[in-house]
Amino acid sequence: MKKRLFEIIQIGQQKDYVSRGFDYMIVISIILNIIAVFVSTFPISEESREWIKVVQIITILIFTTEFILRVWTADYLYPTRSKSKAVEHYLFSFDGIIDFLSFFPYYLPIFFPAGAVAFRMFRVIRILRLFRVDPQYDSLNVIKDVLKNKSKQLLSSLFIIFILMLGVSLLMFDIEHQAQPDVFENAFSGFWWASSTLLTVGYGDIYPVTITGRILGILFTFLGVMLVAIPTGIISAGFVEQLSIVQHHKGEELDYCPYCGKKLPQ
Repeated sequence: MKKRLFEIIQIGQQKDYVSRGFDYMIVISIILNIIAVFVSTFPISEESREWIKVVQIITILIFTTEFILRVWTADYLYPTRSKSKAVEHYLFSFDGIIDFLSFFPYYLPIFFPAGAVAFRMFRVIRILRLFRVDPQYDSLNVIKDVLKNKSKQLLSSLFIIFILMLGVSLLMFDIEHQAQPDVFENAFSGFWWASSTLLTVGYGDIYPVTITGRILGILFTFLGVMLVAIPTGIISAGFVEQLSIVQHHKGEELDYCPYCGKKLPQ
């Protein structure tokens, strides 16, 4: 029975309808829980609020039960470890922490009423459980693999963008501080302007008024568009590469990628 429960609570294969049904139930519970929290922020009737509480209690009980079952069957998840080591490994793994935080903050206000408002913020973490819907080659997992494989290139491009923003913010502060000291109070004000300009947000709360500052703003805007395209291109190339691996891994029994030569995950 314990082994069968382990198979059910893990991501189910296509032919294991009970396990797949359990996966769908967890996903529906997460979505209902998030919707209930979202709707509770609106002015609604007391009757509707009571229904929301019922939905929250039911979904939290489902998350709690699932977590207990995963702890109980952890020795099947890590068969090479002892029971205690397997439980410890699961509890401190990323999946275990997300599973724990998805329900535990709900119980904290019961024991610590004074900190109820602060504990509610942790409930947002439950949305991270959606990334555990399917560890096979689905869309969410492809995104994770792309970010992991291209992390060095992305960090390098982001570092270059950060250095550019820092330099431009200092330059803009020197140019605009005398003209509008209340707006460009310090270098951080210039950094705020640089970030909103680089990301083409343009809040309009801070902008240059001098001719030199506006010329710099025009140049930085064009340069920012080009620089933002760098990480976008890296991610796009990573998607093409990863999807090629997925396609050939599904279609053929290959142990390497025919394009890049990397070993395919088994």
